Amino acid sequence: MTPTAAGEPRCVALSRRSFLVASGGFAVGLSFVGAGHAQQANAAGGPAVFKPNAWVTIDTNGIVTLMSPSAEIGQGAMTGVPLCLANELDADWSNVRVEHAPSVPAVFGNPLAHMAMSTHADYSIQGYFDKVRMIGAQTRRILMDAAAVAWQVPLNELNTEPGRVVHAASGRSIGYGELARTAQVPDKLPELTQADLKPREQWRLIGRTTPRVDVPGKVNGSAVFGIDVQLPGMLYAAMLYPPVRHEKPVKVDDALARAVPGVREIVVLDRGVGVIGDTVQATRAAKNALQVQWSSQSPARRYDSSQIPADYQRIANDLKQAGVAMRKNGDAPAHLAAAARTITREFQSAHVAHATIEPPNATARVDAGGVTLWLGTQSPSHVIATASQALGLKPEQVTVNTTFVGGAFGRLADDSDAALDAMLLARAVPGRPVKLIRTREDEFLNDVVRPLAVQRVDASLDEHGRIRAWRHRVVASSHLGRTQPYVLDKFLHGQDVVSGLYDHPYGWQDELVQYVRADRGWDVGAFRGVAMGYTNFAAESVIDEIATQLHVDPVAYRLRLLETNARGRAVLQRVAQMAQWNQQRPRGRALGVAMARMSETIAAQVVEVSITRKREIRVHRTWIAADAGTLVNPDSVRAQFEGGTVMGLGAALHEIMAIKAGEPQALNFAGYFPPRLSQVPESIEVELLATEHPPGGVGEIGLTMVAPAIAAAVARLTGKRLRSLPLQLA
Repeated sequence: MTPTAAGEPRCVALSRRSFLVASGGFAVGLSFVGAGHAQQANAAGGPAVFKPNAWVTIDTNGIVTLMSPSAEIGQGAMTGVPLCLANELDADWSNVRVEHAPSVPAVFGNPLAHMAMSTHADYSIQGYFDKVRMIGAQTRRILMDAAAVAWQVPLNELNTEPGRVVHAASGRSIGYGELARTAQVPDKLPELTQADLKPREQWRLIGRTTPRVDVPGKVNGSAVFGIDVQLPGMLYAAMLYPPVRHEKPVKVDDALARAVPGVREIVVLDRGVGVIGDTVQATRAAKNALQVQWSSQSPARRYDSSQIPADYQRIANDLKQAGVAMRKNGDAPAHLAAAARTITREFQSAHVAHATIEPPNATARVDAGGVTLWLGTQSPSHVIATASQALGLKPEQVTVNTTFVGGAFGRLADDSDAALDAMLLARAVPGRPVKLIRTREDEFLNDVVRPLAVQRVDASLDEHGRIRAWRHRVVASSHLGRTQPYVLDKFLHGQDVVSGLYDHPYGWQDELVQYVRADRGWDVGAFRGVAMGYTNFAAESVIDEIATQLHVDPVAYRLRLLETNARGRAVLQRVAQMAQWNQQRPRGRALGVAMARMSETIAAQVVEVSITRKREIRVHRTWIAADAGTLVNPDSVRAQFEGGTVMGLGAALHEIMAIKAGEPQALNFAGYFPPRLSQVPESIEVELLATEHPPGGVGEIGLTMVAPAIAAAVARLTGKRLRSLPLQLA
């Protein structure tokens, strides 16, 4: 999205004829222009356009512009979701252009996210798949109706080819651009159902690898990220944040800061002290010149990440603290108490930072009409809610212009703190856009890291060695409890802390998953893979250890547990073939395997590992087989597994955000270590099994198998089970 010359946001007005099209159990919001206004003049002097709804614009040259409702955070949603719409519209993809959708949740909201505009939890393709296909089908019908009227032929004699309506009987055809000259939006719109959607065998775009629309701009530098936004009259801002979060400035000496040339305002907020000026350099120099005395009463001051595990471990082992039952089948405690053979294991996982390439930033303008923001965000809906609450505005007074996002990983899903700072500072200079850019140090200081967690797993075995009962206790701080404290449902507050434990691929008779909330004053947040990044590590490690104790091959043992899961068996068998599981490995190397099921996708991964002379774990190769159901853009799916594997490697082996007395111990990449290029596996092979299940989510699952697979391989090499993340050999 590039702002107009005047810096004004692009808007879509909902007319009195806005309506809901029922389609398969959900509602599709469409906005239509008034009768007799099929053509609209292009303000830039280009061709006239036909706008049958808020999602689609067709100009008289045949260019079709589609709205992308999902944030493009590197996952390819800006290609995948419009592909689904274009597939039903039968658009010529070479003539399709894609734009970020305006911040109108009533129209562009995701059905899986309660109609919020929010890109998280693998919801993009899953949530919009049926919705946008129905929009595409309805738009195609409007164009066919227009051709039928023009040619005076029955509608059932018409069909479409990419970008054209065709009348086979007479050999006539007409392009969508030509139809855009005369087409009208009918007063009564055609009523379509799921039966009117194209059958799978007629899909032209879905299922075929399509180059991503965001890549060219990212390669040539024309893509606009939040940090790139430039507006007339724009000022810049920097914030001095407290060294310990939630502390407030109690005394501010800003004399030196005000003396810096180019400084316009010093703004004292509860969240910190802001500087507004003409240049980035001026604001940062003034920020460094501020002398601030901070309050020292934040609960975070008592937080020490080295001491929390012991505290959590006591809670995990105190079975009288039942916590919240997140999943309960049968009576696992009773069967565990009576079982002749049980296994109990404990696991720990450290904090992990998001460490996005683009630190959070935002540009805000506050005036009498409300607030307008330009930023990269996963959730325009959350930004709207934050602005409404902070500035006392109605949601319709908040406009969010979404840009490309330079990394998010959950950081920008329900934390809009940079946007909040930008708009609070912009109030001091009404009518002027203010761009706040956080430094890397600012972001590490304010990041809402992945929760530190301790888990206890108890499993009992039947006489055949199969798992009979399973109890899994997770002790951690609550991310949703912090971001949604108004929701009193304790189950909801635990969902993101135990995710994966009620979605696993295996089946056993008796199961109890418990979450014990233990907030200790440090803010945590959503992270790619959500809790499954650590819960799957524990679950898969226990399964692997049981197989070892039974002297059963880990793949063969899992196949026993998957007797009733055909999809799970298929991916596990295929990944074993890909990795040549039963073949002897080079000396000093071993394989490990793990599985995961998440968002209706099921996958298995094998890694090949060695131990260096410095006792460092090295991953050489990895293989993944996955059943992600219907694949909209297969190459993007593969890329998600590849990227998830690399990110999972960091969380498994290298990354730890230590916190002492409420202060992060790393404030830049000199002290924080995502995987370096030399640490990435030599090859990451991904095979996608062709199935006709509904689309599954793939953005999260790739991260969740890496740690348990590596731990299993290390155990085969050394005989030692590692149960703490990151995995480290003494």
